[in-house]
Amino acid sequence: MVLQQLRYFQQVSRLRNITKAAEKFQVSQPNITVSIRKLEHELGIQLFDRSQKQLALTPEGTVFLNRIELALRNIDDAILEVNDYKKLQKGTIKIGVPPMMGAFVFPKIFSEFQKTHPHLDIFLYEEGSMAIREKIEEGELDFGVIIISEAAPSLELLAITRNQLLACVPSKHPLAKKKAVGYRDISDLPLILFKPGSYLRQLLLRDIAQSGITPNIVMESNQLSTIKGLVTREVGISFLLDLVIDNHPGITALPLREPIFVDVGLAWKKERYISKAAQSFIDFCQDTLREHESPGI
Repeated sequence: MVLQQLRYFQQVSRLRNITKAAEKFQVSQPNITVSIRKLEHELGIQLFDRSQKQLALTPEGTVFLNRIELALRNIDDAILEVNDYKKLQKGTIKIGVPPMMGAFVFPKIFSEFQKTHPHLDIFLYEEGSMAIREKIEEGELDFGVIIISEAAPSLELLAITRNQLLACVPSKHPLAKKKAVGYRDISDLPLILFKPGSYLRQLLLRDIAQSGITPNIVMESNQLSTIKGLVTREVGISFLLDLVIDNHPGITALPLREPIFVDVGLAWKKERYISKAAQSFIDFCQDTLREHESPGI
C-alpha cells in the first residue's frame, strides 16, 4: 500500500468518477483503475460498488475513506510544517474569492499584501461562497474571502466588512420610485441571479420561498458586469451588495423592507496546521483592520 494509492482512492470517492480523478492527477484512467484494484486486493475487500452507472462506496469503503482522510490531512500538514523549517523565502497561498468579493473587496488587500510579501505566490480561485466553504473544509483552499454569515463552526472567521443586500432595478422602472422593496413587489418580475453555489442566491431564494412566492428566474450569471448590463437594459431586476452597486448609471438600488445584512470576511479551517505563508496573510489582514479602526483613519 502506497500513499499515491490512497490519494487516488480519496479523489475517486469524492468525484465518483475515475475519468475525472485521472484528469485531476494528470494520469491515464487505467493507472487509477489498476491502483484501486491493487488496493482492494491488499485490503481483501471491495471498496466500490460498480453495479451502478455511478461509482458508489461500499460500507467497507466508507469506513476506510473516513480513516484515510484524517491520515492524509495529517500527512499534508506534516509536509507543510517540515517545509516551513527549511526557511526558504518562498511560499504558496490558495485563496477562494466569489465574483462580487473578487471585484471589490479583495484587490486592495491583495495588492498591499503582495507589496510587502513579493516572495509569496498567491493563487486565486473564483467560486461561489458555498463552493469555497466546501473546498476549505476539504483542504483544497487555504482561505476564502467569503460571506461568513451562517458559516460552519469548523471554520475560523475574521470579519472584514458588513454590507447590505439591495434590490437593483432599472432607473426607469416603476419600482425605482419606491423607498424600499418587498418580495411581493417582485413576485411577477423577471429575476437575474447568481448561479447556484452563491450564498446570496441561497439566502434570497429561501426568503422568497418563505414569502410564498415562486421566483421568475430568467437569467443566471456570476459576472457582475453581465448582471449590471442586463438590469440596465431592463431585462430584469437583481440583488447585489451595496459595495458593488453604488451610483451605477441606469440602475436604482433600493433596500429591502426587511433589510438583509451580511458579513464579509476571511475564513479558514480550524485545527489545521497553518503554514508561515498563510499565517502572514492572516496577520496582514488583522493589522489592516486594526489600522482602519484607529482614530483618524
